[in-house]
Amino acid sequence: MNSRSRQTADPPILIVEDKDSLRVMLRHALEAQGHTVIEARDQPEAEAALLANHPAVVLSDLRLTVGDGFGVLRAAKEQDPELPVIVMTAFGSIQDAVAAMKEGALDFLAKPVDPDHLLLLVERALAQRRLVTENMLLKDELAMRRGAPQIIGEAPALKRLLHQVETVAPTDSAVLVCGETGTGKELIARAIHDLSRRRERTFVKLNCAAIPTGLLESELFGHERGAFTGAIAQRIGRFELADGGTLFLDEVGDIPLELQPKLLRVLQEQEFERLGSTRTKRVDVRLVAATNRNLAEMVTAGTFRNDLYYRLNVFPVTLPPLRDRPEDIPPLVRYFVQKFARRMNRRIETIPADAMEALSRYAWPGNVRELENAIERAVILTSGPVLRVPVTEFRARAISAPREGTLEATERDAIVRALGETNWVLGGPHGAAARLGLKRTTLQSRMRKLGIDHAKQG
Repeated sequence: MNSRSRQTADPPILIVEDKDSLRVMLRHALEAQGHTVIEARDQPEAEAALLANHPAVVLSDLRLTVGDGFGVLRAAKEQDPELPVIVMTAFGSIQDAVAAMKEGALDFLAKPVDPDHLLLLVERALAQRRLVTENMLLKDELAMRRGAPQIIGEAPALKRLLHQVETVAPTDSAVLVCGETGTGKELIARAIHDLSRRRERTFVKLNCAAIPTGLLESELFGHERGAFTGAIAQRIGRFELADGGTLFLDEVGDIPLELQPKLLRVLQEQEFERLGSTRTKRVDVRLVAATNRNLAEMVTAGTFRNDLYYRLNVFPVTLPPLRDRPEDIPPLVRYFVQKFARRMNRRIETIPADAMEALSRYAWPGNVRELENAIERAVILTSGPVLRVPVTEFRARAISAPREGTLEATERDAIVRALGETNWVLGGPHGAAARLGLKRTTLQSRMRKLGIDHAKQG
């Protein structure tokens, strides 16, 4: 019996191969087992297919006429770190396959490809994928409740904020969470969800700045098969996934003007249509939105709808920047030291007084996220019981008084400094995106919004 006759709902398998004959053979072998297959001939086509179709497994040759399998692997992992990637390579180039596995590939196939071995690896990859994605949203919610970072601090501004959260959480009202990058807007959104009557349902999140403009409508509302080029399968959007629960839209100010009426409608009427469908769907979703931009100014400038702004801004809460609650820096430092020491199996018993003083005087333009990243680096560098902190670095950049200026000006300063410190390298473990605690795509989006030109290095 066909092992897939039970009609599972796996997303498609993406084959990336520039030789037509081999690509057709692979497709036929997989389709014979009930799999849906999409094809790409090179790295650019593969990257487009990844964005449009969100495959369950990627099968890619390492040698391609345009780009290569390593580029496909990196693009797949950037989109979804858990996406299984199987690479194909000639028998004499096994070292390339080993290198790919070190970069995150699940397995490799040596050419000429044995169809039975291919099917075995694909089924193994799908089984792993199902374990990761089974009830993914519910498991993510449960994990956040059991092991999420606490909202740490005793500053009066933070206490006022938490009182607001406790007040609004039991209602179904929309909440607009404002604050600088890295202040913890998602953490507040999760707290609102966990204190609400929806706590047993899903918490779904979407960073609007991280999704290409042309794909954002599909991410929010879903699409039907054939709704646009490359849409070979039906896709459920975030509003449907969040039905009965809470949808958190981060960077809501980045939603393009032409899409805002559809968002307004679903907030007012709780109904929408998927792309390519005339069937109206009704949902029960509580919306929490977040932004580090001034939406009121955007309304005046004509880049954000006035009616949508008031629908989102039913109950605004503003997170204070870390520089405005310096008394909370020491407990946050201790918390992050314990967190990363436990994760890295280190025993750190002492935080030097001069280190704590330097950390407390620094202005933290990247806020709690920047502090967390700094402590993680310090724990990595620490081999003994005393935390190693580059004290002189923080003292050189210490600011005794709070900065002035808009949220965007502060964010721009933080990004420019991180770019300067990393020689304008955006990606990688030591690049500006990692230093700021952002994805590379998010950093690129923010640079465009803030007018930071990558070509103007220095």
